[in-house]
Amino acid sequence: MDINTHKKEKMLKLCEELLSAEDDRLNGVEGYSISEVADMMRAAIKEEVRRTFSDYI
Repeated sequence: MDINTHKKEKMLKLCEELLSAEDDRLNGVEGYSISEVADMMRAAIKEEVRRTFSDYI
């Protein structure tokens, strides 16, 4: 597979995901705000660090 084909496939996949998200939004499925996602990511990172380094703390 050449690089152009790979890029096109990635763009098509992204397009499908965006269309799916838009369909969900139009059908009333609630999502997350940017700050909610950022908070969830921070919590996940903090938990992973705690689990990974718990033997050293």
